[in-house]
Amino acid sequence: MAAYRVTPTFQRVFRALKHASLRPRCYIISCHAQYSTVYDSNEKTFDKILIANRGEIACRVIKTCKKMGIKTVAVHSDVDASSVHVKMADEAVCVGPAPTSKSYLNMDAIMEAIRHTGAEAVHPGYGFLSENKEFARRLAAAGVTFIGPDTHAIQAMGDKIESKLIAKAAKVNTIPGFDGVVKDADDAVKIAQQIGYPVMIKASAGGGGKGMRIAWNDEETREGFRFSSQEAASSFGDDRLLIEKYIDNPRHIEIQVLADKHGNALWLNERECSIQRRNQKVVEEAPSMFLDPQTRRAMGEQAVSLAKAVKYSSAGTVEFLVDSKKNFYFLEMNTRLQVEHPITECITGLDLVQQMIRVAKGYHLQYKQEDIPINGWAIESRVYAEDPYKSFGLPSIGRLSQYEEPVHLPGVRVDSGIQEGSDISIYYDPMISKLVTYGATRAEALKKMEDALDNYVIRGVTHNIPLLREIIVHPRFISGDISTNFLPEVYPEGFKGHIFVEGERRELLAAAASLYVAVQLRSQKFVGQQRVASVPLEPRRWELCVELDKGVHRLGVSRSGSNYTVEIDGEKVVVSGEWNLASALLPLTINGNHRVLQCLSRNSSGEITLQYLGTSFKVRVLTELAASLSKHMPEKIPEDTSSILRSPMPGTVVAVSIKAGDMVAEGQEICVIEAMKMQNSMAAVKTAKVKSVHCKPGETVGEGDLLVELE
Repeated sequence: MAAYRVTPTFQRVFRALKHASLRPRCYIISCHAQYSTVYDSNEKTFDKILIANRGEIACRVIKTCKKMGIKTVAVHSDVDASSVHVKMADEAVCVGPAPTSKSYLNMDAIMEAIRHTGAEAVHPGYGFLSENKEFARRLAAAGVTFIGPDTHAIQAMGDKIESKLIAKAAKVNTIPGFDGVVKDADDAVKIAQQIGYPVMIKASAGGGGKGMRIAWNDEETREGFRFSSQEAASSFGDDRLLIEKYIDNPRHIEIQVLADKHGNALWLNERECSIQRRNQKVVEEAPSMFLDPQTRRAMGEQAVSLAKAVKYSSAGTVEFLVDSKKNFYFLEMNTRLQVEHPITECITGLDLVQQMIRVAKGYHLQYKQEDIPINGWAIESRVYAEDPYKSFGLPSIGRLSQYEEPVHLPGVRVDSGIQEGSDISIYYDPMISKLVTYGATRAEALKKMEDALDNYVIRGVTHNIPLLREIIVHPRFISGDISTNFLPEVYPEGFKGHIFVEGERRELLAAAASLYVAVQLRSQKFVGQQRVASVPLEPRRWELCVELDKGVHRLGVSRSGSNYTVEIDGEKVVVSGEWNLASALLPLTINGNHRVLQCLSRNSSGEITLQYLGTSFKVRVLTELAASLSKHMPEKIPEDTSSILRSPMPGTVVAVSIKAGDMVAEGQEICVIEAMKMQNSMAAVKTAKVKSVHCKPGETVGEGDLLVELE
């Protein structure tokens, strides 16, 4: 991938600039790569590193290790035996079956893998054991280096209650709240009433949006306590909770810090992470449009102050909530490499994985604070196997039948751990990749992101590209008018896909009609046939009917070479392109506008599914004769779902609250389904008597499976 390549010419340039500041060095690299690993062969680190993780972050660590001349060991569950990170590593060890508790969280198995392979150090990535102080302690006892902070810093910052007290002592701005452990649901209600609603209930250990609930009243506090404690226990093995004041409509801005074992610490600027769903980030960017230099410096200095207070060493992230007046409050510190670290690498030119390895070996930081630049702008979209039309993203599972990353575009970086044929399962996070674009300005980075999303080919699973593309082109996002409530404010009725503006409907209709004609013409050609085929002459004009959103449109299509002229409601639309029908991408010029569409499916009955401006649209193209006859075809009657409850996602049934014969009220909880470590309450859609229950705790259910029938 271009983002990881450093040519000998660049290495010579960097050696010449070895004692220069980071600013000019990053400027040179930023034109070519988004960051660089410049390896000094005289600087010895480790011979072999084990990566205690999976997926894209394991691949990311392996890439830097390879450039540093370090051998790597991958660990994997049995279902991950053919994963990309396993193929990339020099060695691989199976550490258990699919469930995380028996594999990637299985410390005994991982310690045995370390002993068996002779790994000198362990990089934990993010999630799993990355912030587990017991794992770090066991590594230290075995004489193995943990590529991260020491156990004291992990414990101090990993416990949100203790970290808040330390932050206060370090004169870091903190959110008002309860500084102890919440005992039970009754205690939670009492504390919430004292603080004043709304409140945030969250897990004391861990992060990533898991074990977090917002409560606006006593009832929501009790429910939030139950779900948060269960999620915390499932994700982190620690069900302790804390409660603090919820700051309504804030921005989520974090500071990247880097510190060594010799008391030196830097802040590497900020990342804007306000676009979230269910407290999990969706789109991030660096730098933030909102911060001025004074606020940026104040946040950076407080982040460094906190890092020094716990003698932090390694890369870490201090997260803040920022209100409309630029007041900022400490949220938490993640003592690991953050998911969104690539955008910091893009604007600084630093390879954070390399820096973590250097620090773990005991080297001093190479840079001073004044050396850290902000070069250009970077944006990251988290591409998930999720259905964005369900609560902004409920997990989807399946096999990637076709997969093409848009790395052929300039200024695009894709961090992924999957390939065509990979399975997205219920056992792990549904992330497909981190799509990053980099430009000299924010506008340039946004345009590159728009193009990258249009050129990203993902088949076999439902994905969130429609939502990502709508976010980055929305006027509020472009202007920087965002907060953590962006999605529910912009889409109060839920995400519905792209809404046509003037001219776009005609563009889609014209593209569908032109594609239909191109397919018909191709079907009449015989490759390698020397004799003249007995086919009718090409008509001068095709009269077609195109169905879209229950509307029928009459179109006239004529062709001249690769150009099609489509007449719609008295207006002409010119569509031109190469018409490579075997390609997953369909680049077209429509009335002078360059568009990249994708034909997701088509059949002989004229049904075509096109991805246009990120959203999938189903159209049906028929000749006038076929359209006149189709009205006589019987229509399929949709299923009556008023008396049934189906699972909206694949997952595991955690609890069933009712039985056959019970009366349930509208909105009453029927069962709880856990998917990708998030628990989701399924509620009755009406007041009725339960006819039958088709699930039980511990069962695995698929999307659409019948759970409960009501009378």
